[in-house]
Amino acid sequence: MKLDFTSSALIMVDVQYDFCPGGALGVSKGDQVIKPLNHLSSLFSSQNGTVIATQDWHPANHASFASSHENKKPGETIDLPKVKNQILWPRHCVQGSKGAEFHKNLDIGPVSFIIRKGFRADLDSYSAFFENDRKTPTGLNGFLKSLSIETVLIGGLATDYCVFYSAMDAVSSGFKTFVVGDAVQGVDVPRGSIERAHKFLDKAGVIIVVSENIE
Repeated sequence: MKLDFTSSALIMVDVQYDFCPGGALGVSKGDQVIKPLNHLSSLFSSQNGTVIATQDWHPANHASFASSHENKKPGETIDLPKVKNQILWPRHCVQGSKGAEFHKNLDIGPVSFIIRKGFRADLDSYSAFFENDRKTPTGLNGFLKSLSIETVLIGGLATDYCVFYSAMDAVSSGFKTFVVGDAVQGVDVPRGSIERAHKFLDKAGVIIVVSENIE
């Protein structure tokens, strides 16, 4: 697949220690997304494309943490003032912690813009474009539009959450959107969420591609 790199952006989603094996919310084989993402970021950089990284960046008392609510456990859901049916997660990606750092093997040298999301204590953020209230922007849409970006490729963690919501918002924001199939891994919580994500992505017109086929 040939790209016009000058009007394209690579978005590397949440490749952080806490989402990789051994992390607080580790995704099985999550670190396997790094090699194809490094290949793509190098390619984009050499062809004057734009490379963006997102980073979960939570305060220690974030509302999405089960530990922030009495008698609640990870996997349960609660209604928050701004978001209904918020899934509760283990404490992860706390601002300034090791778990919030990008994995050391991820090459962030080509990255020109980092989006930190989920930094508001009362509001989680799966998407690279909007917080979970679906109204509060992260600033990514405006940044891409200012560069006349038309096409985005998305990879990272996790398929059924931050990658999924980022891809869906990219489409609704008017970008031609691709998910790099060999550069994503999923949580599958609840079970079946990866399969459902793929069905919604396909219905929305998101195209799944392989990193080695991009030129």
